[in-house]
Amino acid sequence: MARNVMITGGGTGIGLATAQAFAAEGDKVLLVGRRIEVLEKADVPGAMKYPADLGTVEGARGAAGFALEAFGGTVDVLVHSAGGFAGRSDPAPEGADPLDAVAHDWNANFRINTLTSVLLTEALREHLTSPGGRIVFVSSIAALRGSNQGSYGAAKAALHPYTYDLARQLGPRGITVNAVAPGYIEDTEFFGPAMSEAEYRRRVDATLTGRAGTPDDIAATVLWLAAPGGGHVSGQIVQVNGGELLGR
Repeated sequence: MARNVMITGGGTGIGLATAQAFAAEGDKVLLVGRRIEVLEKADVPGAMKYPADLGTVEGARGAAGFALEAFGGTVDVLVHSAGGFAGRSDPAPEGADPLDAVAHDWNANFRINTLTSVLLTEALREHLTSPGGRIVFVSSIAALRGSNQGSYGAAKAALHPYTYDLARQLGPRGITVNAVAPGYIEDTEFFGPAMSEAEYRRRVDATLTGRAGTPDDIAATVLWLAAPGGGHVSGQIVQVNGGELLGR
């Protein structure tokens, strides 16, 4: 039976690969993202597309309303892949006072990586299929070990206690809530259009599997968490990083 699947950040990278995986299963897929031109180029057969800034109440409310109308009132699977490094997508104004620049960076990363997930989830939590609903957040290895972009790692890390709390609250309704924390994933916008060979080798050599991760690796993990086989997994941060950071 086809499921109603909503994926944020579904126009590129991990979100796009995840959308394609669900579409291949015959599910009804709705892609949400800030840039309509990116969504329009997304190659996901039969997918609906809705542009919205999910870091705002208005954007989250609009996206939730569109989804409920398109899906007949319920969402089976909600995947939060929207996010990114605000230093690249929303940098502080040139010449900004150093403290103002810090405030801008932390606020921007929180809005892009945390609020986008929280606001949409809260707008839809009473409309998730019960039992059987699934929520999956895309976190990051940076949330577990830190990074040289502390505001980004902190914003992703904020999703972890939210995952735990939601799992407790929604578990009695038969809804599971998990987060997937990728390591280095090639072919994504996050790492930019170019990377030196030395940096690429450094990242690959840090893994135990000897290769970079791919968007399909993350999509397969999300697909499993949303499948019957993942039905007894909830309140977990699932690392997908080739052993770069060992579990604990």
